[in-house]
Amino acid sequence: MSVRIAFDNPPEFYTNLDIISGRVMLGINRPENIGAVIVKLEGESKTALSAPDYPGLNPKSPGLQKSQVVHENHKVLYKVQQVYPDESVPAYSPSILLNPGQHVWNFKFKVPFNNACGDPNAMAQIGGLAGAGGFAGPSFFGMGGIRLMDGSKQLFYKHVTKTLPPSFTGFPGQAEIRYYVKVTIQRPGLFKENLRHQIGFKFLPIEPPRPPVTNQEAYARRPFTFRPKSPGLGGPSTPPLNPKRSSMFGRKASARSLDVNGASDADQPPSVELSARLPHPAVLTCNKPVPLRLIAKKLADSRAECYLTSMQMELVGATTVRAQGLVNTEVTKWVVVSRHGLAVPLQWGPDDAVGREMEVNEVLWNSKPLPNTVMPTFVTCNLKRTYALELRLGVSWGKPPGTTSKGKNHAVPDLTQTLFLPLHFSGVQVYSGLTPPAGLAQAAMTSRRQQTRTSSHAGPSSRPSPRPNAAASSVSSPSLPPRQQQNDPLYPPQLQPGQGVAPPSYDEAPPSYDEAMADALAPVSVEGRPAWSGVTNENAPDTLASKN
Repeated sequence: MSVRIAFDNPPEFYTNLDIISGRVMLGINRPENIGAVIVKLEGESKTALSAPDYPGLNPKSPGLQKSQVVHENHKVLYKVQQVYPDESVPAYSPSILLNPGQHVWNFKFKVPFNNACGDPNAMAQIGGLAGAGGFAGPSFFGMGGIRLMDGSKQLFYKHVTKTLPPSFTGFPGQAEIRYYVKVTIQRPGLFKENLRHQIGFKFLPIEPPRPPVTNQEAYARRPFTFRPKSPGLGGPSTPPLNPKRSSMFGRKASARSLDVNGASDADQPPSVELSARLPHPAVLTCNKPVPLRLIAKKLADSRAECYLTSMQMELVGATTVRAQGLVNTEVTKWVVVSRHGLAVPLQWGPDDAVGREMEVNEVLWNSKPLPNTVMPTFVTCNLKRTYALELRLGVSWGKPPGTTSKGKNHAVPDLTQTLFLPLHFSGVQVYSGLTPPAGLAQAAMTSRRQQTRTSSHAGPSSRPSPRPNAAASSVSSPSLPPRQQQNDPLYPPQLQPGQGVAPPSYDEAPPSYDEAMADALAPVSVEGRPAWSGVTNENAPDTLASKN
């Protein structure tokens, strides 16, 4: 007996609103009793951390033992579909005998927007009374199948409702996010094991709606001033040590006008401000260059010239890993641009007025996209990825070493001062580059308005007035209909012996606004999608123990 899963026209990766369809192929060489064929679309965010050696370092989890490894597993995506027999067939129906050969069943899912681990109704599908695989009906030993996972454990964790996170397997043994389609072939019988198979896929979320383009910019700037050069070490601007005699009674004055300290006007130390600017809010895009502007501003009246000699741009990613009170932050750096040996002037000329600005040519970095191992910014229940941008700029006073001056063929001597200026952008967002559908932005604005209107109309609850007397209240107040008892979907009422499963007397809860919009919007076009960006191996062995 063998089982396989095949996707229909799989893209490089899936995203929100995509339709994941395919086939389950079961091959058997002898007749087999099959209870049901269940296909699941699942996504898991797993973390595992080791307790510190000193208990005082972790006040949130004082009961953990030394070096104890704790796990936290969130079912960020969970959808179930029974492909055989039809979902209209009750779960307590007897198993069906399949003839030898190959049997094929089709499945189809639509990827939602947000994670589902905080939704008790979605987690109730993991285990319960109704549906295939639950406790139901007069099958062998009175059970149609036993589920080993308990969705109630998800309710003990802290959850956030956010967009589904991207696939990630960059920290083996510590954190991973996986998405997969899993099939379970239920075989009734005490000594028969259910047949399972799963296949993973890459997932990259749709980016949130971008704000409108404005002239606002986020900037990081740093002014600097060089130290005055010592007399005799200023290079060509220093007056000669042995000037020519004009007569036997005196010396000829130098052509340069010297100040009291013996330095000329060209030796006055320059003062320049370098500012790096990004569009506000600071948003970068996977597989695209950084939209940076580098501007130099003259601050002091000096004829001295400054040059940009080196530039290094690094993207710093911080991954926050949480597991039952333990928190660890892993820092990863990507070198986006690294340029050395430059001689880019930072002024138009030596006679520039104070306050004049000059923008450095963006050719230094506009051809360098972000590395394809950078994943988008995301926040989920036990994992978070944030970014910062760091620049290190080398600036020299005078021609950099190894360059040639105008009209001369010999190299300029190494008499320059060089400063290295760090610039830092915090709170940088990295988007996936997957543009949301046209109706998504309008839907998000409508949902935000509805939430604001609901919160503004909901006033403080007023305390009921005391009842005057029982007789008057019995006459004036109408009798209320009996209220149905509310039951937790994870803990349904127990059935008495011989009592059947009665259908509920109420309809299912209506879908939320996000679910309704997800069903109404069309998937993102495959042709216009960018390339994959991130670190994952969707079908690699699991590096974390499977614990809820």
